[in-house]
Amino acid sequence: MTQSHEFESSVDAFPVRLDHFEGPLDLLLHLIKKHEVDIHDIPIALITAQYLEVIELMDALNLDVAGEFLVMAATLIHIKSRTLLPRPETAATVEGEEEDPRDALVRRLVEHQKFKAAAELLHEREQVRAAQWQRPDERVAALAGDDYEPELEVDLFSLLNAFQSVLNRLKGRPRTLLPAEQVPIEVRIEQLLQRLSEHEACGFEALFADCDDRAGLIVTFLALLEMIRLKLVRVFQSGSFGPIRVYKRPRPADAPHPIGDPEAHRG
Repeated sequence: MTQSHEFESSVDAFPVRLDHFEGPLDLLLHLIKKHEVDIHDIPIALITAQYLEVIELMDALNLDVAGEFLVMAATLIHIKSRTLLPRPETAATVEGEEEDPRDALVRRLVEHQKFKAAAELLHEREQVRAAQWQRPDERVAALAGDDYEPELEVDLFSLLNAFQSVLNRLKGRPRTLLPAEQVPIEVRIEQLLQRLSEHEACGFEALFADCDDRAGLIVTFLALLEMIRLKLVRVFQSGSFGPIRVYKRPRPADAPHPIGDPEAHRG
């Protein structure tokens, strides 16, 4: 049997490239927002520990962690080590005194935050002009009244945060002694799309309801990331760190091809 064009869909052979999502500065902004800390006074020990935990989870998921994520990890560790060093005791500030090691990072974050806000505003205006897809909150806002909080499109790190909670709950379940069957990711995508076709939307955690082990959770999460990349679904969240819901959408003509699809390499 010829293997040259076969779609390799095991977890180890299915890299999800993060250039379709966000970068290390976005992860830092996510952590700062999550912990409700002042961007100008970052608790570097806490943020560094949280950043490394996310990188570890990304590595466990076999995500294609770009070098810039690792460079940022090294930067954070370096800043943390400098903040732990005793400061020289001087009576007055001298010219050329070394700045707070966090300051350069803060400047980068503030600048990135400005560009990100501008890009999001332009994207929102483009969506309104194109009117290609109606946001789910528009369909229920009239029924919910003035107290309804509009849903926001979810970023990668909010998904990772929600997935970590799903993994943590698995630890409390009794372990199965039977070897788990590895479901190909494209098969899992079809299963999830079938579930979504039966409902207008599906809660994030409900996607994992039929998973009994860590491998099943990981395959489901990678399938969701691939569905987002292929523009098969859109994922929204009620406010910051609220419940996440997944909506099926008609796939646009310009959607990317699945990983391993020979059509993706044709001119």
